[in-house]
Amino acid sequence: MRLRTKQCLVSTDPPALSVRKKSREAAAWGQNTRSATVPRFLHTADWQIGKPYHWIEDPQKRARLQQERVNAVSRIAATASEQNVDAVMVAGDLFDSSTVAPAVVMEVMEAIASITCPVLVIPGNHDHGGAGGIWQRRDVQRQMRERCPNLQLLLQAEPQVIAGMVLLPCPLLRQRDSHSPADWLESLNWSSLPHDQPRVVLAHGSVQGFGAEGQVNQLHHDRWPEEEVDYIALGDWHALTQLNPRAWYCGTPEPDRFPTSDHDQRSQALLVDVQRKQPPEVTPIATGAMSWHRIETKVSSGADLQRLKDTIESCVRRKVGKDLLRLELSGQLSFQGHQQLQQHLQDLDQQLLHLRIRGMPHRRPEPGEFQTFLQRDDAPLIKGISKDLATELDDNTAPGSEHNDIDRAMLEQAMLELHRIVLEDVEDQEASCG
Repeated sequence: MRLRTKQCLVSTDPPALSVRKKSREAAAWGQNTRSATVPRFLHTADWQIGKPYHWIEDPQKRARLQQERVNAVSRIAATASEQNVDAVMVAGDLFDSSTVAPAVVMEVMEAIASITCPVLVIPGNHDHGGAGGIWQRRDVQRQMRERCPNLQLLLQAEPQVIAGMVLLPCPLLRQRDSHSPADWLESLNWSSLPHDQPRVVLAHGSVQGFGAEGQVNQLHHDRWPEEEVDYIALGDWHALTQLNPRAWYCGTPEPDRFPTSDHDQRSQALLVDVQRKQPPEVTPIATGAMSWHRIETKVSSGADLQRLKDTIESCVRRKVGKDLLRLELSGQLSFQGHQQLQQHLQDLDQQLLHLRIRGMPHRRPEPGEFQTFLQRDDAPLIKGISKDLATELDDNTAPGSEHNDIDRAMLEQAMLELHRIVLEDVEDQEASCG
């Protein structure tokens, strides 16, 4: 049996250490080795407060996911305090859209206010800083003034000295821009900047050379003099990604989709110690509450089914309402095996916050199960129908068959329904005799 699992927290290359392992080591490393003169900050991005999660049908579960994005701000605040950072940087998309409810905005501002250091924010494509964007709303501006004076919204593309660093913000002032938000760096007079303070670029967009050509909001980090920039804090890509020793996408602090590969790592912020003309020290810190899993497997026997159950158990354990699972199934099971699988999936659907199923093993009776149909001399109609269905199914699966998957699925469903009727009839007979 081939069993492939993709979970929300996996190792990335580089670095070799997982987020959770580095999280455990971060505090001791930071407290014991960092000089007080070395600026330290948290690099975050893509909070996407107000994300709708339209594909979650249950409104209570949808609200739970939305609330966890807000709760992640408090976890970031706790990390900032524990690690004694000089600033928290948000590389765009703090909000998901311009239509976030005022009550949610108020709650987020209150959470940001609990962060005991400057919170430096640039607009991204979801929360751009121009006309019609959320940062232009009067209620948002009022909440910023009244609730969280520590939030500094950076709308100007110009150097700023903050928290012992030269910050080079690249805000997005419209959702889609054919010009790079960092174009101004290519004409910057680098000699005019303080020589002894580290330079940090804060930007949101896609890196040139990755993905399709002609994308909007492109960042050309290879055009910036390497010796002039000490760290590049990027947002927009929701998975942890290291472009080079000084350029990172931090990913989203709370996962928002199923992993797409074994190296798809989300649910973290980056703890960064940065010095002028020195490689930055970067440590991922886990911040997520929900776990997203993806399992792909072929199930063709009872042993396969048990291995699938064990794999799910190892991911989810006994947690309730904290995991989301995408299950991609193939193979072929007997009626009994299929019924066992269906029961397990029903139980999982109650336990998980969300269960998404793609594909399903084909249903085909084993010889012993099929005899249940053929031996019904007392029910010639069932016996005759079962023979006809079996013949049709054999013809459907024969090489060169013109039938399609829809035909096969209908035949399998008919046989399954017939099997259910037979079993219910047998149970009724046994009950009447007892």
